Amino acid sequence: MKMENKNQFTVIHRILHWSVALLMSILFITGFLRMYWMSKKTIIDTVETEMQSHNISLEKGQIIPIVKSIQKPMWEWHEYAAYIMFLAFLVRIIYMLVKGIKFPDPLKKSQSVKERMQGFIYVIFYLFIAVSIVTGFYLKWVDGQWKEPMEAVHKWAIYWFPIFILLHFGGIVIGELTNKKGIVSKMVGGE
Repeated sequence: MKMENKNQFTVIHRILHWSVALLMSILFITGFLRMYWMSKKTIIDTVETEMQSHNISLEKGQIIPIVKSIQKPMWEWHEYAAYIMFLAFLVRIIYMLVKGIKFPDPLKKSQSVKERMQGFIYVIFYLFIAVSIVTGFYLKWVDGQWKEPMEAVHKWAIYWFPIFILLHFGGIVIGELTNKKGIVSKMVGGE
């Protein structure tokens, strides 16, 4: 991504970058937990097993409120992070437009393969964030006919987020070893 100045990222740019990174991490962790270790099925099975070991019998209908009470605090974190992510994403887009910050054009043949790949990854990344926001808001606020496909698409983040992180770190290493030496310290400290 083009920097405002060859020697630094502004404080606003860095705050937005690290805010998005933190929020995406929270969203990923809470989504992952909800889908796997703290899924409704996993918790129901655990509660049933534990109750049976103590000769206590509960119907599934009695266990569901327990499951929801266990999941609720974690899910609130997911929702709050999603609202803040929406705002951070919107502010970042506006900031980039106002400052004239652009991704390398992935279709521009005169750019190096590395720059075109970087541009392509950023375009896909921002598209996936937008799709995750739209599908998440649909799941939260709309009870329509598209719930199942929206949920399926929303859950793709479990796969694309770690892939993006690996690509991002790979790009950082490549940048540090080639023409963007010091990019990490610039993103952390500004210079």
